[in-house]
Amino acid sequence: MKTTKLAIPYIIWMFIFTIAPLLLLLHYGFTDSNGFTLDNLTRFFSPLYLGIMWRSIRLALWATGICFFIAYPVALIISSKGYRDRSIMIFLFIVPMWMNFLIRTYAWMFILGNNGVINNTLRFLGLETRQFMFTDGAVLLGLVYTFLPFMIYPIYTSLQKIEPKILEGAKDLGANSYEVLRRIILPLSLPGIASGLTMVFMPAVATFLVSNLLGGGQFMLIGNLIEQQFLMVNNRHFGSMLALAVLALTLVCSIVFNSLGKEEE
Repeated sequence: MKTTKLAIPYIIWMFIFTIAPLLLLLHYGFTDSNGFTLDNLTRFFSPLYLGIMWRSIRLALWATGICFFIAYPVALIISSKGYRDRSIMIFLFIVPMWMNFLIRTYAWMFILGNNGVINNTLRFLGLETRQFMFTDGAVLLGLVYTFLPFMIYPIYTSLQKIEPKILEGAKDLGANSYEVLRRIILPLSLPGIASGLTMVFMPAVATFLVSNLLGGGQFMLIGNLIEQQFLMVNNRHFGSMLALAVLALTLVCSIVFNSLGKEEE
C-alpha cells in the first residue's frame, strides 16, 4: 500500500508530461477543423515530405555512424587496464555538456564562419578560403560534436563490466588481440553499443537547432518542418502528424537497437 502511494507522484508526472501530450498529438494529427480525417497522414506520404524525412534519417545515420567509430576506440582506451588518466578523460568529455547547448552551437559558427577561425587562418597562410557554414558537412559536424558523449558513456560502461579474467583466459588459450576484440569484447559490449546508437540516433533525427544555425535554414529537416508547422504556419494538425511520424520512427529504431543488446545478454 505504501509503495502504491509513493508511485502516485510519478504516475501524475507521467500523465501530465508523457501521456497527455501524446494524446494531444493523436487528436490533432487525425483531425482538422471539420473533425476526424486521414488527410494529414496522406499528405505526409507525399514525395516532398518523405524526401525531407529521408534527408533527416540520412544525416542522423551518418552522425550515428561517425560517433560510433570515434567513440568505440576512445571507450576502449579509457576502459583499458593500463590507462591511468581515465578520470581526466571522462571529465574532458563531461565539461562541454555543462555549457548551454545553444552556446556550444554558436561556438561552431564562430569557428566555421566566413570570418571564423579556420578561414582567418587560411587567409593568414595565403590560402583560399572555403565555405564551411550552411552545408551538410557543418550540420553533420554539429550533430557529431553534440551527441558524441552519448555514444561514449554507454559503451565505456559496458566495457567496464567485462571481467578481466575472461580476457586473460582467452589470451592464455592462444587468442591474439584481434580475436579477443572480435570474439569477446565486441559481443559483450553490444548492450552498450545498442544504448549508444539509440541515444544518438533518436535525438539526431529530430534536431532542428543545429540545422537552423549551422545550416542557415537552407536545409529543411524533419525537426525544422515540425517547428515551422507549429510556430510559423500555425498548422498544429499537420505538425502533430509529423511529430507522430518521428515518434513512430524512433520507437522502431529503439526496438531494433534494444533487441540487439538483449540478444547478446
